[in-house]
Amino acid sequence: MSLPRAAYLKRLLNLYCGLPHTAARRPSRYDRQLAEQLFDRGLELPTIEAAFLLAMARRTRRDPKAPTLPAIRSLAYFLPLIEEVLQQRPDAGYLDYLRAQVDLSVQIPTDCGDR
Repeated sequence: MSLPRAAYLKRLLNLYCGLPHTAARRPSRYDRQLAEQLFDRGLELPTIEAAFLLAMARRTRRDPKAPTLPAIRSLAYFLPLIEEVLQQRPDAGYLDYLRAQVDLSVQIPTDCGDR
C-alpha cells in the first residue's frame, strides 16, 4: 500500500463524494467502514478509481430514452465494479478513452473524508 491509512481513506472518500451521480456530500459511517475494509484488503486506489470511472461511463453513456437512474447513495454500489476490475483490469488506453468521454471534472469537497 503506497499511502498511509489516513491519507488513503481521505483520498478515497473525497473522490467518492465528488463523483457525479453520487448523493453523498459526506460519507456515511458505513461508507467509512467500507473504505477501511478496502484499505485492509490492500486494494490500491487506482483499482478503485478505475471502478468509479467504469460506473460513471456506464451511467452517462446509457440510452437517453432509458429511465433516469437514482443517485448513488453508498460506496457499496461500486463493490461489483471493483471486483470486475480485479478480475480483468481494463487496459490503460481504454481507461484514458473513458476519461475523455466522461466528464469527471467535478469539484471534490476537501472536507468530505475528514469527519
